[in-house]
Amino acid sequence: MHFTSENRLDDGVLEREFTLGEIPGILWTTPASPPAPLILVGHPGELRRMYPRLVARARQSTTNGFAAATIELPWSGDRTPSADAEQARADLRRALAAGEPVDDIVDRLVLPLVDKAVPEWQTTLDALLSVPEISGPVGYSGGVISIGIRLALVEPRIVAVGLFAGSFVPRAMFDEARRITIPLHILLQWDDEGNDRQLALDLFDAFGSQEKTLQANLGGHTGVPRFAADDAARFFARHLGGRRAL
Repeated sequence: MHFTSENRLDDGVLEREFTLGEIPGILWTTPASPPAPLILVGHPGELRRMYPRLVARARQSTTNGFAAATIELPWSGDRTPSADAEQARADLRRALAAGEPVDDIVDRLVLPLVDKAVPEWQTTLDALLSVPEISGPVGYSGGVISIGIRLALVEPRIVAVGLFAGSFVPRAMFDEARRITIPLHILLQWDDEGNDRQLALDLFDAFGSQEKTLQANLGGHTGVPRFAADDAARFFARHLGGRRAL
């Protein structure tokens, strides 16, 4: 891991951009003794475009006693693009506009992304846990929800996941969801214009976790109420610890 920039935010949070091979990312930490648990901040889009929302989530995490980190998804930002992914996105837009079935297209778009992104997250986690300010345990928060499902299944260092319903989910991911047993918190925007609400409800039902919470709020994709973020923070405080109880 190579840190490429360092910036102290106005609340004292240290923001460091890094590269790990071809993977760019951002780490947010505060002075902590002992080292802090870590939340991996997932997102569905380009890192620079998502930055305002990501830094807001990261600052809340650091306020609650956690370190936070995110990475650029494969084929996004300045990373090498994928012609197959671009074609799948175009096909998906066309099929949605025409009211046609999209399951096969979703498989073409999401499954290769999951297959590539999850090992990158694991490699990043290896490097992050060597940073002096970070210890464990580790949580994953955000989307793409299929990436979170796979990480929760294959990465034993992740002990709790908070997932955002709002992205397309291949049906094959339901089998993986049934094998997940760690604590789970899912946020669903009831009126999300790009989300299949029934699919999200069916997916929640499929998860094998004995402790799982679905929080559904009225509003569109970006209309998440503040208290929903506070509830997610309390979820991670219960399972990761942190400097203060919530």
